[in-house]
Amino acid sequence: MADLRPILLVEDSPQDLELTLAALAKCQLANEIVVTRDGAQALDWLQRKGEFTDRTAGDPAVVLLDLKLPKLDGLEVLERVKGDEHMRSIPVVMLTSSREEKDLVRSYQLGVNAFVVKPVEFREFFEAIQDLGVFWGILNEPPPRAAKS
Repeated sequence: MADLRPILLVEDSPQDLELTLAALAKCQLANEIVVTRDGAQALDWLQRKGEFTDRTAGDPAVVLLDLKLPKLDGLEVLERVKGDEHMRSIPVVMLTSSREEKDLVRSYQLGVNAFVVKPVEFREFFEAIQDLGVFWGILNEPPPRAAKS
């Protein structure tokens, strides 16, 4: 169990954060859930910079990335992750309330692994998050870890 990869949740909305954490907890995933509140903090965590220089090495099982974020928005974070040879294999799921086609198209152009529109209804939102947690935290087989530095 010690080899489980964490799930990185990048969410600035307190309400969506609380609901997402509750849904993931109900799945009883053994994965640690790491929360960052803006795009810059998410990149710092992924790159082990700033306040995260001492975090344990390794990539997350998945990044659950909100589209509308302070500092750097989700598309900017996605572009940097998928544009970096050391991070591009990290699965990224855009988790957003945006139904704009341009956001969907741009996300896939940048290499997103999935684009999930947050359901407005509480029960549907809860179930969608649980499904994501089980798939990315348990069922998905990630690429092998790179050699540890």
